Amino acid sequence: MRVITLNLNGIRAAERKGLFQWLAAQNADFVCLQETRAQIHQLQKDAFWPTDYHCYYRDAEKKGYSGVALYCREKPETLVQELGWPTVDSEGRYIEAKLGNLCIVSIYIPSGTSGDARQEIKYDFLDKYRTYLQRCMDSGLDYIICGDWNIAHTKIDIKNWRSNQKNSGFLPDERAWLDQIFKDGWIDAFRCLDQEPDQYTWWSNRGQAWANNVGWRIDYQVISPTLAGKVQSTRIYKEERFSDHAPLIIDYDYPLNSSQ
Repeated sequence: MRVITLNLNGIRAAERKGLFQWLAAQNADFVCLQETRAQIHQLQKDAFWPTDYHCYYRDAEKKGYSGVALYCREKPETLVQELGWPTVDSEGRYIEAKLGNLCIVSIYIPSGTSGDARQEIKYDFLDKYRTYLQRCMDSGLDYIICGDWNIAHTKIDIKNWRSNQKNSGFLPDERAWLDQIFKDGWIDAFRCLDQEPDQYTWWSNRGQAWANNVGWRIDYQVISPTLAGKVQSTRIYKEERFSDHAPLIIDYDYPLNSSQ
């Protein structure tokens, strides 16, 4: 089973850069997208509705902002697009699909880079989401939570860690929150197989960050402990650029028909 996650920084811009031609050749079972930055009525082109998938979008109320999407090769039994929190629901930050015992999530955790007020919103989200994650854990279902978590976990997940310790995305409290999530039993699927430094999924558009690989690893597939040992391969795709983020591709030993 192949799962791809990518922050698009605008789905229409990514489409113009060839995202959907690339996606058609990936044979993914699930595609989790974040920061679509478009409303449904702006996605009339056939490209935005790949025929091999059941396609779901959750838009932000604010035009040109946030938004997530989830493409499923098999039709989900149930779909969750709201968590009951204004930040999540009005800003289009969450979609969860259930297929048998498997739950796939596309999530876009708020950034706090624009100021203290947004950082407080981020912390509030993290507090609420940890409680939600515990309910997911207690359910006994198999979870794969994909998306832009907007936190680099450790020093090897960010190039310039010394100079970023006071910046949102690498603050001690944010990193401690991720520590706790993993202590609770959740697993960073990428790190199951790849322990190397300098493996990034986002690069600033300023300077020569991409050319010099001055990046951050902030895009994750976080899995429940029920999927421990199921990660077969991991890859960050950098041969083409569709966004300021790179696609994270993970293959799992998890036949979909066994989840039904």
